Amino acid sequence: MTSAMRRFFLLTLLLTLLGCLLFVSRVAGAQQEGPLVLVMTADGAITPAMAQYVERGIRTAEQREAEALILQLNTPGGDIESMLRMVEAIRGSHVPVVVYITPRGGMAASAGTIITLAGHASAMAPETTIGAASPVGPQGEDLGETLKAKVSETLKAQARALAERRGEEALALTGKMIDEAHAVSANEALEAGLVDFLADDLDDLLTQLDGFRVETVDGPRTLHTADARTEDLPMRFIEELLQVLVNPNIVFLLLTIGVQALLIELSSPGGWVAGFVGVVCLALAAYGLGVLPVNWFGLVFLATAFVLFVLDVKAPTHGALTAAGIASFIVGALVLFNSPSTPQFQRVSLPLVILTALLTAAFFAVILSFALRAQRTPIRVGQESLIGRSGRAVTPIAPRGQAQVGSELWTAELAKGSEPIRKGERVEVVRVEGVRLIVRKADA
Repeated sequence: MTSAMRRFFLLTLLLTLLGCLLFVSRVAGAQQEGPLVLVMTADGAITPAMAQYVERGIRTAEQREAEALILQLNTPGGDIESMLRMVEAIRGSHVPVVVYITPRGGMAASAGTIITLAGHASAMAPETTIGAASPVGPQGEDLGETLKAKVSETLKAQARALAERRGEEALALTGKMIDEAHAVSANEALEAGLVDFLADDLDDLLTQLDGFRVETVDGPRTLHTADARTEDLPMRFIEELLQVLVNPNIVFLLLTIGVQALLIELSSPGGWVAGFVGVVCLALAAYGLGVLPVNWFGLVFLATAFVLFVLDVKAPTHGALTAAGIASFIVGALVLFNSPSTPQFQRVSLPLVILTALLTAAFFAVILSFALRAQRTPIRVGQESLIGRSGRAVTPIAPRGQAQVGSELWTAELAKGSEPIRKGERVEVVRVEGVRLIVRKADA
């Protein structure tokens, strides 16, 4: 065998061994990593943005062939249509979805109860609650007796379909949650069979899920999560933004800033920054108003408040209209967001409303002060505007000469009793006689 063949043989053998080692390491690494479990966090009101987030998470879990998808839930409730979207996505998922009510002190109230029942498996952290699923109207109002009965029966039918595998006690408890807005603790829910596990944390939940049998659209499936690796699937920026925009406090601030910015633009047209900021703020506020349960009558009081603020600038007496505007502003905000039937978590903060009203009034008070100062300033145009101005002597003035005032060259004459002015010295205009300026030497 020649030396060239020997080197070729050794090189081939080396590459073969290297390939085998890489293959073995990949297989060992894959076995060591274990199955994938995606973890999502739904914290806040049930909104269209949250429904979109859950739908995306389920699609991602299916594409990556995850062992399970854990939805960490903490919600006071929210939109029924968004809840139905989430329930439909969960029940149609090919990957088992585990709904985990966490952290301690958290809840799955109202719509969150139905979402928990929709999970292929469910768990609760200690000191959490579930229940209070009585239906309300799309604007947060109490439903009439007939309509409430229809909606309640629809929700109970869906809840029964989701909870029937959990036994009679769980079915009865679900009915009480809808009919009587009943809520229970984690231990009570576990005893009634409403949830499957009581888990201290995510690791504890994965340990208990190992070997648990669930029923998906593809049939029965046993979970293997003892050595699973978890991966967080957070909200995207746009989903977080849309979730923030349904906060009533944020919507209220955007509405206030937007109106003020537009008033600034209308009072001094020609710029674009204030107008652009106003349009953007109002557009974002409009999205939140379209999702939140609001009483649109409150907008009348808010509009009246801004009209009163503007009128106070032009009124002969100042202060009374501003005080009335503050009162109208506070009433409008409370009527818009804090109607008696609106859920507590969807109400605007009263201290925030009062503080914003005072700041808005102060803003218009500053504008008012500038307006009053402009009204009291004597109007001087033409030759009168030259009196008191200073300039520079272009030639010696003794008693006549030339002076430059502003950008114009004038014939200048000394005022009586004034000392002669040398070329280049500063002059002050005393009065104007025709086309001549009567000047004197300006103080240093």
